[in-house]
Amino acid sequence: MDQSSRYVNLNLNEKELINAGNHVLVYYKMLPSDKYYSNPKSQNDYLAAAAHFAAESSTGTNVEVSTTDEFTKSVDAIVYDVKPAEEEMRIAYPLELFDRNIIDGRAMIVSFLTLCIGNNQGMGDIVHAKMYDFYVPPKFLALFDGPSKGIEDMWRTLGRPVKNGGFIVGTIIKPKLGLQPKPFADAAYDFWLGGDFIKNDEPQGNQVFAPMKKTIPLVVDALKKAQDKTGKAKLFSANITADDPFEIIARGEYILEQFGEYASHVAFLIDGYVGGPTAITTARRYFPNQFIHYHRAGHGAVTSPSSKRGYSAFVLSKMARLQGASGIHVGTMSFGKMEGEKDDKRIAFMIENEKAEGIVYAQEWLGMKPTTPIISGGMNALRVGGFFENMGHSNVIMTAGGGCYGHIDGASEGAESMRQAEQCWKEGADVFEFAKEHRQFARAFVSFPHDADKFYPGWRDKLKGYSD
Repeated sequence: MDQSSRYVNLNLNEKELINAGNHVLVYYKMLPSDKYYSNPKSQNDYLAAAAHFAAESSTGTNVEVSTTDEFTKSVDAIVYDVKPAEEEMRIAYPLELFDRNIIDGRAMIVSFLTLCIGNNQGMGDIVHAKMYDFYVPPKFLALFDGPSKGIEDMWRTLGRPVKNGGFIVGTIIKPKLGLQPKPFADAAYDFWLGGDFIKNDEPQGNQVFAPMKKTIPLVVDALKKAQDKTGKAKLFSANITADDPFEIIARGEYILEQFGEYASHVAFLIDGYVGGPTAITTARRYFPNQFIHYHRAGHGAVTSPSSKRGYSAFVLSKMARLQGASGIHVGTMSFGKMEGEKDDKRIAFMIENEKAEGIVYAQEWLGMKPTTPIISGGMNALRVGGFFENMGHSNVIMTAGGGCYGHIDGASEGAESMRQAEQCWKEGADVFEFAKEHRQFARAFVSFPHDADKFYPGWRDKLKGYSD
């Protein structure tokens, strides 16, 4: 059934829709199936498929039903722009469509996803459809929690300026699984002698060989000893992810009890993609005084460039800020081991700035706290300079596992090499001359020779006697 007469209005003007502020606007890449349409990229067939998609996303069915009235039609999702040859489609969703909390009237990402990436993902007449950007108008934006804490709170704990407090050198305890409580805490202590921030890796929690109630007290002891030894504050991000919101709360309360006076030194990590909006919101609302660390493990199932369904990493990160993530992993923008592109810095800019350009929509955040980019995945001291150059600043948290524990002189020296690499970049110094005066950085060349050969050819001769 062609529903384009009801669910399509190409006369709608995007600028006017934004100025009116009554719709969430969504940009998709969508391709109709040639099993249902004779020419999927023709204007008529594409509009018919787009209309069916909008109907399935809002008020429609596959047949006319007697219960439809004029009000129902007033909240139809409307296709307002298409470019069939480019597989591009834009839909305006009336704000009234989205579910609200009964306890406080707030908005929810669950409802946004249910409508905009819900049953439409399984439609037989659509080959693929993927969300790449969306726009939230001011009065809807105001209904989301947003972050309660940010990187400035970490800088404050670390004794740094709360504006441009700089690079937070972090790591992930490696191996990600298999360490018992004491080896885990010992590894944390070793790193903290040189670095700032340690996070649980995404699967680390309450395994039988490393129960939380044995591991966390030892981690707290290691943190205190490292602080006493170095005279500097240290930070830990503890994984409290669980299926059950009450388990999330129980884990968080136990960890805060153990950290005691050092509660400001602990963040709560939630596996936000697999745990979902419920897990993020539970942590954000129950622990508003903690930095909520959004780990996105598993997101590649839908966000990977090779996937033509679901939504992009850009969309994931933008939703994370709305939900209240204090920080989210944004990848390494092709400078590390994970899939990504250099222009993925658009993700970081969207979540950390007051106003940012998206794939197609500019978003103003109207004072909502920023979400901190967390960088991880194959980074080491030889890679960070290029990353910061691409990013344009170093006000990020970087968690380098192999980059620190893989340093030839150990984790604390690896952490110091990361800090020195940032200093080298900030000063605009000659890399080889800087390395001659900073041993930990020089030793990174020996630690990661493959990267050294790739990024700094001839390093063996230029650093002879300095990196040995």
